[in-house]
Amino acid sequence: EEWGNVDTQGMFATFDESVGDGPVELWPYARGDETADLDLAGWDEFVGQPDKLVAHLEGVRPRTLIVAAGATTVRAKEVLADAGMGLPIVDRAVVGEAIVSPASVHKGFYFKAASLAVVGESDLFGRKRPVVSSNLEAPARASALLLELVSEDHVVHETYGVGRYHGMVTREVGGVSRDYLIIEYHGDDRLYLPTEQLEAITRYTGGDSPRLNRLGTGDWEKSKTRARKAVADIAGELMVLYSKRIHSEGHPFAPDTPWQAELEGSFPHIETPDQDRAIEEVKGDMELPTPMDRLICGDVGYGKTEVAVRAAFKAVQDSKQVAVLVPTTILAQQHTQTFSERYAGFPVKVAQLSRFLTASEQAAVLEGAASGKVDVVIGTHRLLQPDVRFHDLGLLVVDEEQRFGVKHKERIKQMRENVDVLTMTATPIPRTLEMGITGIRDLSLMDTPPIDRRPVLTYVGEAEDRMVISAIRRELARDGQVFYVHNRVRSIRGAARRIAGLVPGARIEVAHGQMTEGELEKVMVDVWDGKIDVLVCTTIIESGLDIPAMNTLIVERADLLGLAQLYQLRGRVGRARERAYAYFFYPHEAVLTDEAHERLKVLSEFTELGSGFKIALRDLEIRGAGNLLGAQQSGHIAAIGFDLYMKMMAEAVSQLTQKEPEAKIQLKLDLPTDAFIPASYIARESLRMDAYRQIEKIRSPEDEGKVREELVDRYGPVSPSVDNLLVVATLRAFLSDVGVDEAIVRNGILKMRPWPLLADSQEVRLEAKFPKAIYKQSTSTLLLPVPANNLAKWVLETVHAILA
Repeated sequence: EEWGNVDTQGMFATFDESVGDGPVELWPYARGDETADLDLAGWDEFVGQPDKLVAHLEGVRPRTLIVAAGATTVRAKEVLADAGMGLPIVDRAVVGEAIVSPASVHKGFYFKAASLAVVGESDLFGRKRPVVSSNLEAPARASALLLELVSEDHVVHETYGVGRYHGMVTREVGGVSRDYLIIEYHGDDRLYLPTEQLEAITRYTGGDSPRLNRLGTGDWEKSKTRARKAVADIAGELMVLYSKRIHSEGHPFAPDTPWQAELEGSFPHIETPDQDRAIEEVKGDMELPTPMDRLICGDVGYGKTEVAVRAAFKAVQDSKQVAVLVPTTILAQQHTQTFSERYAGFPVKVAQLSRFLTASEQAAVLEGAASGKVDVVIGTHRLLQPDVRFHDLGLLVVDEEQRFGVKHKERIKQMRENVDVLTMTATPIPRTLEMGITGIRDLSLMDTPPIDRRPVLTYVGEAEDRMVISAIRRELARDGQVFYVHNRVRSIRGAARRIAGLVPGARIEVAHGQMTEGELEKVMVDVWDGKIDVLVCTTIIESGLDIPAMNTLIVERADLLGLAQLYQLRGRVGRARERAYAYFFYPHEAVLTDEAHERLKVLSEFTELGSGFKIALRDLEIRGAGNLLGAQQSGHIAAIGFDLYMKMMAEAVSQLTQKEPEAKIQLKLDLPTDAFIPASYIARESLRMDAYRQIEKIRSPEDEGKVREELVDRYGPVSPSVDNLLVVATLRAFLSDVGVDEAIVRNGILKMRPWPLLADSQEVRLEAKFPKAIYKQSTSTLLLPVPANNLAKWVLETVHAILA
């Protein structure tokens, strides 16, 4: 605005203070209705690895480098210096130098055209995501997702019920400062929850706008009692359903053959750590004498198909047949092509079974399956028909289980009784999650994105022709292809003609599920060969389709599609190294329902890699929780929340399987010492919450050392209140281990009980070292005068000394 006659609309500028107030460069980022690709790259592969990030920056040598470190500028400078940053680090922007700014940016970027690099807090300090390797860790991961709280979120407290979260506050009570979570209940009642009790709450998932419980009444206990009874009933049904399978005798597959090693060595990509682990877990299950029932949860494009390829090949090596069940004909075609290409050079016969085949072709496949001539049959629901028989079926692979209905799943149950089963999904449904978490099914999480995978840039908004034009032109300008989803077969040809009018010269074709096999196959072959620029299609492309050149997705009437559907559609792009774009439109005049608005909002929020679990949980929250075995359970889930429901289910299953639940001592620890994380140390509330969760998990001095080291690395030397918090967490774990359930300080006296019974000699040593100590043997209570300073450390050291 200060430049007067310079039109800045649609312009991008860079500045250099050394040459005055004017811009160094000024150029348009838009020409007419076209939008240029700014080609912004992130630092995903260097997150939490400052040495590698600095080495990369030294190689890129941006003209301007800004490190937006928020409240951690001092620590950021130390980390950059330790990592060998060659650029001088200054406090104001100068070309050729690095500025460390107190601005708060979560994730940065590199803008090549402007030679501008911005590094955010998580780029420099962020931890890499934990690798999940067991059934026990999977629910913890889900719970962590549920605890990403923002103000106004509904939460569930195990003792007090459903409330509304209102943020975190530091309060001084009795001269001691602590952090508390504010939870609002019915009638404006408020609960101030100490941060050391974080594990008592979970984010509410289970329905729209739940009723807040009233404090001081028995409503919540009644809801829990009803839910616990229903959970016990359903747990019994689940155990009956799966006990036959668990105790049945399966086929123990032989160890890997040389051919297996040869097949795996021919994989053209580098396996991710999670993919490697999932493959080993699947093959290990197959070699056991009991039938495998493993669920692979992995985001779209994370390599689940390769896991299935290797498992199927292992089965064929043992002279067993494999059935691969997929939800769509297009995916059946693609899987057939993928499996055939991977097995080229090996004596493995792969066949496809779908409605696309003629009657004679279907008869040939059925005869091959029945006689054993066909090793791997890949098919749609056609595989579930009664006329499909296998000579010796050893493995059933179910891709995208959530796409199959109740009748289909009943038929799958009949097929799977004595065969190994591998189920794959990106957005697990509640029943799928439940069976993995309770241990009825084995669960493998594939959580690591492939190398060079970048998040899809997502736009959600009202439909505009100019945006459609610019999106398609931009993609065609880089020799890419476009999916245009119009989910009505009746009007799809008209939509294709409209796109042809908007983008003259583009090669446009149509694909939908009512086309004949020959028509659809020809279209898809032309797409794979790059002969089509824009494929106007229905949601038939939703599952598993992998076309690397497809890097722009445009969805009409996104407000009419489900959240999991929208997420799967977005997964069709972004599978190559090129930056991918997804546009989800709704009509200008449309009045969105609350559910549609929430679905589109969630889709725009969860754009980072690996959002499948979050999408599944939010989908559950939006739609309400349906049943694990029948609709009768949804009311109980809505009343107490999905997370508490799952916890009750796990306890019920443990009782039925005669597993002893882990005993938990509720320790009451009250020391008059400041123990909290001040905002001056960690400014962002979500990061403070994460730090509290890490501290809460401390179970030993070794754990405390690791957490302390991480805090110092990310935020600098700990403040006295944070130091107290770490010591108190260590003390809490230690006292719980020795059986103490109360340790409180009142009027300068520490009371601990029950205290382990002391022998006479120990009492003598105790009196010699602490003359004012009192041990009441009748109540197993130990009383000790305490000092005024360093209270937490003194108590910890004293307890150790007494027990020694």
